[in-house]
Parts: sequence; C-alpha cells; structure tokens
Amino acid sequence: MSAILESYAAGRWFRAADDGEPLLDAATGEEVARVSSRGLDVAAMVRHARDAGGPALRSLTFHERAALLKALAKHLSERKEELYALSVRTGATARDTMIDVDGGIGTLFSYASKGVRELPNDTVVLDGGLERLGKGGTFVGQHLYTSRPGVAVQINAFNFPVWGMLEKLAPAFLAGLPTIVKPASQTAYLTELAVRRIIESGILPEGALQLVAGGAGGLLDELTVQDSVAFTGSAHTAGILRRHPNVLDGGVLLGVEADSLNCSILGPDVRADDPEFDLFVKGVATEMTVKAGQKCTAIRRVLVPEAMAGQVIEALAARLAKVTVGDPRNPDVRMGPLASLGQRDEVRKAVEALTASAEVVYGAPGSGASLLNGVPGPSSLDGDPERGAFMTPLLLRARPGATEPHDVEPFGPVATVLAYNGLDSAIGLAARGKGSLVASVVTHDPQVARSVVLGLAPWHGRVLVLDRDDAKESTGHGSPLPVLVHGGPGRAGGGEELGGVRGVLHHMQRTAVQASPDQLTAITGRWTTGAARTESGVHPFRKSLAELRVGDTIGSAPRTVSLADIEHFAEFTGDTFYAHTDAAAAARNPLFGGIVAHGYLVVSLAAGLFVDPAPGPVLANFGVDGLRFLTPVKAGDAIDVTLTVKQITPRAGADYGEVRWDAVVTNQDGQAVATYDVLTLVAKTWLATPAEES
Repeated sequence: MSAILESYAAGRWFRAADDGEPLLDAATGEEVARVSSRGLDVAAMVRHARDAGGPALRSLTFHERAALLKALAKHLSERKEELYALSVRTGATARDTMIDVDGGIGTLFSYASKGVRELPNDTVVLDGGLERLGKGGTFVGQHLYTSRPGVAVQINAFNFPVWGMLEKLAPAFLAGLPTIVKPASQTAYLTELAVRRIIESGILPEGALQLVAGGAGGLLDELTVQDSVAFTGSAHTAGILRRHPNVLDGGVLLGVEADSLNCSILGPDVRADDPEFDLFVKGVATEMTVKAGQKCTAIRRVLVPEAMAGQVIEALAARLAKVTVGDPRNPDVRMGPLASLGQRDEVRKAVEALTASAEVVYGAPGSGASLLNGVPGPSSLDGDPERGAFMTPLLLRARPGATEPHDVEPFGPVATVLAYNGLDSAIGLAARGKGSLVASVVTHDPQVARSVVLGLAPWHGRVLVLDRDDAKESTGHGSPLPVLVHGGPGRAGGGEELGGVRGVLHHMQRTAVQASPDQLTAITGRWTTGAARTESGVHPFRKSLAELRVGDTIGSAPRTVSLADIEHFAEFTGDTFYAHTDAAAAARNPLFGGIVAHGYLVVSLAAGLFVDPAPGPVLANFGVDGLRFLTPVKAGDAIDVTLTVKQITPRAGADYGEVRWDAVVTNQDGQAVATYDVLTLVAKTWLATPAEES
C-alpha cells in the first residue's frame, strides 16, 4: 500500500490514522498515493491562520510581500523537474505540465513584479483621487483599501494541481491574507509535493499557507465575516457552497469559477485559403487536446458560417488525426489520458447526452481497444485502454435547433460544431451558453470584430480576437494570464480572479474615509491637498530619502513670462501652433483671446524655478503624472511654483527610492495655471563632497 498524503495544519504535517482512498496513475492505473483527512482539526487550522499567518503578513508592506513571492517563485523554479516527474502520473504531457507548473510559477513572478511596480511600499492602497467635501477644503474624502483580518480558503479542481493553487495564493498573499488550500483529491499528490517544498523553504511566514489533503468537512463552519472562499469546480458543488449558512447569512465571501461552455467563432469574412482559417482550426484542435480537454477554458462550441461547416469539419478531422494518444511518459504522445476512469465515465455520459441532437463526425466514443483505434481516429502509443483513462478526441456536429450543446459540458477532449447564419445568429448562439469564461473570434475584418466583441462581452469574462496580425504573439484561447481577469458571468460562476492588481484589491476592503487634510495625510501616509507643509530652510532636493518627510515643501520666486520666451520656445521646439505665434488668429480663439504660452513652456520654466542644480540626493526625474493646464499664461504674466513631498517609496534592494512631489504653478493673481506630480529617484542616503557643501 502506498503512502498516505499529509495535510499541513497549524505548523505541522498531519497524517490521518486510517488507510485512506487510493489515488491512481491516470495512464497505468497503478496506485500513486492514498488520501484521507480523518481526524484533521480544521478549526485549529483557521485559528492558526488568523493568529499567526494573518498578523505576520499584515505587518509586511506590499513590497515586502512581493519580495517573498519572488523568492518563492525562484525556489520552485529550481525544483520544477521534481514536479514535472510527478505530474506525468496525472495524465499530463510535458506541454500540459508546463502549462500547470511553469504557469503557476510565472503567476508568482508576475504578482511579485506587480506588487513592486503598481502598489506602494505600504500597507494601504489609495483608490481614486481626493474628493473635496466642503467649500473651504478642510473636509475631504478618500477611498482606500486595507487588508482584511481573515482567511482565504481555496477549493481547487483536479485539472491544474499547481497553477490552480499558485494563481489563487499570489494575489491573496499580496493582499495580506493567509491561505488554506484544499485541492481535489484525484491529483492532490502533486499539490502536496508543491506545498511541501514551499513549507521546507521557510520563505513564507508560518501560518501563511496550510494544506488540506482529503475532505474538508466542517471547514466552512469555521469561517466568519472577514473570510473568503475561492472555488473552482462543478456548478453542483458551487450550489452546495452557496447554500452554506455562513455564505448565505454569515458574510463569508464566495467566488466561483464553475461550468463554462466556451465558444470560438469563425468570422463570416474568413475563407478556406485565408491565414485565419488555419488559425481557427489549430486553435480548436489545441483546446480539444491540451490537458485532454480538461480545462475550464477549453473550446466546447465551434461556431462557423453554415457554408463553411463542411470545410471546418474536414480540416479539424485532418488535424486531430495527427494527435497521438497514450501514456505521457512517451515523448511522442501529444494527448494523455483523462485524470481518472471516473472522469472518463463522466465525459462519456456528457457525450451520450450531446448525441441526442448531434452526430459524431470524428473519433470513437466507445471503450477498450476501439477507443484507441477507432476509425477515423488518432493513433495510440503505450496506452492501456482498460486501466488507463484514455479517450479519443471527439468532434460532433449539431443538428439545427440543437439545445444540448448549450447545456451540457463534456469536460474532456470533446467539441461540437454549430452552424450560424449571420453575426446576430452567432452572437445569439454564444449567449445561449448562459455565461462563459472565454470566447474567441477569428476574423480579419475590424467591423466583424467590433460587432462580435460587443455582442459577446456581456456574456464572457474574456474575449480573444485572433487574426494574422496578432497570431505570432497570441497566448491562445484557453490561457488565463495573470494580468487579465479570469472568470465569467452566469453559468461560469460570476467570480473573478487574477487581473493584475485587481485580483489583490478583490481580497481587500475598500473604505471611504472623511477627514481633514492633515488627518487624511496621517492616515494614508500621502500628503493631501490642504494639509500642512513644512519649510525647513533646506531645499528638499538637498535631502536624502532618509531625511525627507511627507509635507516638506519649497515655494519659488516668481518669473515673468515674456513674448520673447514664447517666440523662442516656438522656434526652438517647432511647436508653432497659431495660439502661440499668430496674434490675430489667437485673438479669435474663444479660449485664449490672444497669444498664450505653450503649456510645456510653463512646465519647463517651473522646473527652472524649483530645481537645485548642484549634484545631490535627487538622482533622476522619471516622469510626471496627472499634468493639467488650467489657466492660460499670457505674455507679461508672472508664475511661481510650490513643490511638496507627496509620497516617499523606498525601493527594496536598491540604494534609492521614489519620491512623488505635488507641483502647483500659479500666476500673479494666485490662480493655478498647471498642476501635476513630479516623479524622482532619490538616494536613500547622501554624503556631500566638500565641493557640494561649499
């Protein structure tokens, strides 16, 4: 008897006392491991997450959490061959494993990068701009995100035992939430290995990650209003979770990714000799066979113009015939078995339901030797059709008026061709899926693309538009990306995951704070318009990052803008727009009424008013944000600038950090003529040379 998988709970590895249930190799039927969670104290796991993992994570800034994610990604990258070796027992080919293992590690890297580049080196995220709530500016509002003192529970499907865990872990971890992972039992041995290597690394704070190997009965009973559950799996199980009292009435947040009848649409502009035709056929065949079609994003419905249906089926059959099915240990195999015999039985039941209104036009839905050697059908390598969960790719063609393809999801290498007449018909057929994770349209006609995308968008979480121009770089129909939202409405569950920083903020609480500018500055760590400024007599550009404080400011002397300045700038830059060069035409302009200075001249002159020219802690200016020109500047106007330290962000692993400065340029009447944020890189410490001091 093989070893029983262990759970990682409350700081230790736990092994159930019973024999557990056997988990079988998808290709050979040999026992890989056993699984049981009998005797596991899930209440202790939740307490450990709240008492240890949560506080440890929330004490770290986003940048510090991001650094741990990056270290974890590197650690797993160095050990991925071990994960590859075990992944083959799930039925995964080398390509399938790369999608799962490398995809998961890549998601960690992506969120580590996002955390540093798009989130502050703080524990609070501001949402949107400042809202002025009173005429005098002493009462203002700001939306902000803070970490919840809860636990993120993830319940994952069997098809992606590594990616499924890491794509949920990364944004939750970055948001400051400890995670409890409950993988599907069929492939839990691969998740357990990944978690074991993570725990052994010591990279994550204790309590930040725990694992339930086996059933998770009673886990939701322990959750409360600050906790969340992210579920990937069947609509049936999702319904059970939705009806749990703690979800219905206890405030537990539930995100669901469930059944999804994704479609791909061949545009009516595409002909058989167009590049888009081959792209369409290749895309459908790939989605049918990668992971043996066991992907929540796989193409289930193939929507084609009625006149093209025969050609599409013929081309798909020819491509599928090249797919070799068998044991993924053989490097020549292109499609492995399904995850289990039980999963194969479920797919066959779905196919039986589909054939009520469709006919099989490629492949053999039977069992035994005929399964692997059906005519027409792919060739087989090293497959045991009795013990292995093998299944040929199956292509069906729906009869007119068929309903089953829009209701039944075969979670395997199965797709159904449906003919449409006109774009409205295609969009209507897609919508009958009642909400999906992803759809694709293959077309080279921009108007077709616009019509289809706008028609599909309300029913889909993601839409891929594929043509000859983007095909080379396209990641394909079925690949969720860390920077894009993964989820869909309706049947697909209504949840959202990933999406870059959106996935982090999804785990956090957004709160509207009303306060005075000074109080809001203290709360957010970012200078708020109207808050106190500090003038120390030392130019802020002479201060290192360690010396600078939010609110440090400098006010410049005025400078008069002359007509000669405007004329010189126009000649020097080539910006001879009439408002700067033609007095008569400028006088007729209803906004200006005469010659005005270039906006960029105003900003350039403002820089000259506040810049300290000597070498010092300010290393570089790397941009401006939010530049607005508010009041025209005419010849003879005098401008001055007030520069205030708005935000200070040290960069981990560097000897400098970012400083955001609030810049306001005003005229002689005190009117703001331009506002913007100046972004600089400033040394963390600075030792002036004698020459600089003098």
